[in-house]
Amino acid sequence: MNGYESPVDFYTRPGQMTSAGPHAAALAALKGVGAVAAAVHGTLLHDAWAQQYDQVLTPERRAQSHTRPARAILDTIMAIDPAPFDIPRPPDKRSIGTCRNFTVLACAALKAQGVPARARCGFGMYFEAGKGIDHWITEYWDGERWVSADFQIDDLQRAALKLDFDPLDQPPGKFLSAGETWQRCRAGAADPGKFGIFDESGFWFIAMNLVRDFAALNNMDMLPWDNWGAMPQPEEEISPDGLARFDRLAALTVDADQRFGELQALYQDDAGLRVPAQVFNGVRQQMENVGGA
Repeated sequence: MNGYESPVDFYTRPGQMTSAGPHAAALAALKGVGAVAAAVHGTLLHDAWAQQYDQVLTPERRAQSHTRPARAILDTIMAIDPAPFDIPRPPDKRSIGTCRNFTVLACAALKAQGVPARARCGFGMYFEAGKGIDHWITEYWDGERWVSADFQIDDLQRAALKLDFDPLDQPPGKFLSAGETWQRCRAGAADPGKFGIFDESGFWFIAMNLVRDFAALNNMDMLPWDNWGAMPQPEEEISPDGLARFDRLAALTVDADQRFGELQALYQDDAGLRVPAQVFNGVRQQMENVGGA
C-alpha cells in the first residue's frame, strides 16, 4: 500500500480474503456481473434461508459459514461437487455461508476479471420493515461509479422479500454502510435500537460493524462475528473518547474514496482497528487464526 495508489487500483487487487488462488482462472471465465451472481447463487446457500430451500442443515454444514478466505470457500464448493463453477448446484450440494460469504466470493470473482470490487459491512433496510438488519454487500466499479450489489438475493429471496428494485444495482438507502448508520444515529435522525440482528442492537453493535467495514475497505473482509481491538463489548456504553474515535471512522468510511490515503494510514497506524493475527470468533466463543479457514 502506498499513498499514490488509487482506490480503483487498490480494489482491483485481491486481498487476503478475496484471493481465489488456483480457482482464479475459473472465476475469470465468468463474464460480467450477471454471470457472477448466477454462479454465486448456484454454489452457496445462506444458513438463515436454508429452510426456504427445503434444507435441514447439519452442524457440519453450518460450520462452513465460518470459512474466511474465498480460496477456502471455493475449495469447499469443489469438494462437494467438482462441476465447473458456473454449473448451478441443487441446494443440498451447495456450501453454506452468510451474506458475508456471498459478498467475499463475488468480490473474488469480480477481481479475477479485473473489475474493482470491495465488501461493505452495514445494514440492509429490506429484510424487516422499519429495521436495519446486519448485512454485507459488494460494491463494484462500473467505470463511472460504485454500484451497490447484493449477491445473496436470488429470485426466491427477491420474491419472498417483495423487492421492487434490482438487488445488483441498489438505489441509495436500501443498504446503509455502518458509517452512514452511525452518522444518522449520532445526529438523532435514526434510532440505534433499530439496527442490529436478533435481540442485539444499539450503538455498540453499529460500532462493531463500523470497525468491520473499515477493515473491509482495507481489503480485510472478516466474518460478521469476528471481534478484535477497538470493538465495544455487547451492551457496552461507549465513552466520549470512543464516540470521537468512531465519529472519525464513520467520516472516513463514508468518504472513503476522497480520503483514501487517510483511511489506509489510519488502518496501518491504529493497532486497535487493524485486523490482528488472531480474532475472537463470537459465535464459537474462541480465538482463531485469521490466516486459517
